[in-house]
Amino acid sequence: MRDKSVLVVDDAKENLDILVQLLSPHYKVKPATSGKVAIKIAEKTHPDLILLDIMMPEMDGYQVLESLKNIKATASIPVVFVSSADQHDER
Repeated sequence: MRDKSVLVVDDAKENLDILVQLLSPHYKVKPATSGKVAIKIAEKTHPDLILLDIMMPEMDGYQVLESLKNIKATASIPVVFVSSADQHDER
C-alpha cells in the first residue's frame, strides 16, 4: 500500500507531525508547512491525495486549492480539508 502518496499541508508543526506519524506506515507521506511549498511539491510529485489545512498564514487552504485547480498537472488531485475550526460557518 505504500506506493500511494499523501501530501500533508499544515503550518502547525505539531499537527503535521501527528498526521505524518499516523499515515507513514501506510502511505508515502510528504509534509509541507505552507501553501506555496505544497503547490511546488504537488507539481513535482503528483500525490494521490492532499490533506490541506484551511487556516494558514500567507495562503489559506482555499487559496491553495484554487491554485492547485488552476494548474493542469495538479487539477485532478483530490483534496481533503483538515481543520481545527469549531465554528459551523468555517466547517
